[in-house]
Amino acid sequence: MDDDYLMTRQLLVFFHALIGSCKDLLPIILVIAFFQFAVLQQPMPNILDILLGLLLVVLGLTFFIYGLEMGLFPIGESMAQAFAKKGSIVWLVTFAFCLGFGTTVAEPALIAVAEEAAKVAASGNIIENTLAAQLEYANGLRYTVAFAVGLAIVIGVLRILRGWPIHYLIISGYILVVIFTSIAPKWIIGIAYDSGGVTTSTITVPLVTALGVGLASAIKGRNPMIDGFGLIAFASLTPIIFVMLYGMFIG
Repeated sequence: MDDDYLMTRQLLVFFHALIGSCKDLLPIILVIAFFQFAVLQQPMPNILDILLGLLLVVLGLTFFIYGLEMGLFPIGESMAQAFAKKGSIVWLVTFAFCLGFGTTVAEPALIAVAEEAAKVAASGNIIENTLAAQLEYANGLRYTVAFAVGLAIVIGVLRILRGWPIHYLIISGYILVVIFTSIAPKWIIGIAYDSGGVTTSTITVPLVTALGVGLASAIKGRNPMIDGFGLIAFASLTPIIFVMLYGMFIG
């Protein structure tokens, strides 16, 4: 009886995620259809492939959301609360850094940006036009961003623990961004700003958000709504600074 109830409940949750995915994708579909048929006035090429691809996108987004609600959010919150109750700041900070570093290294968007940046750097004679040089540049960029995100999560965790005002930290960070933008090589600035954006994507955001909310919920005197959010802002900010430093180092 309990197994049947749990199965039914899981199916309802999955169905709810499926409906949500369809609602989220509907505006995109309507915009594409409007411009394709009303403005361009052309038939949709390879309609069967497009419909199959759309179905796969809906299912992929559904499984992703379902997986977040079922696994990533709960484990992130529970581990944050467990570390907070354990009372070891060293282990909590170590966990925060490893979480930020590990999720960022595996971020598909960052991998794509790093590989593209390596190709452009080689064609622009910033690095040698060899596969080995491009791989070294791309990996260096990835690990630089990952280290920056790990450090950012550590700062965010310390902010929650100490109750530091988030706006002072963010303002100070962007002052550093402006300073480094004025002295960094011009060719690295765009890459640095893009690197800050791609870190806040499918893998990093759910776990980091769950970490912040779980930690703020476990510490007495902290409000999860006020103190639990803001880690993503640090994860977007610090890579900009570190990638510009990376550009100055290899330039």
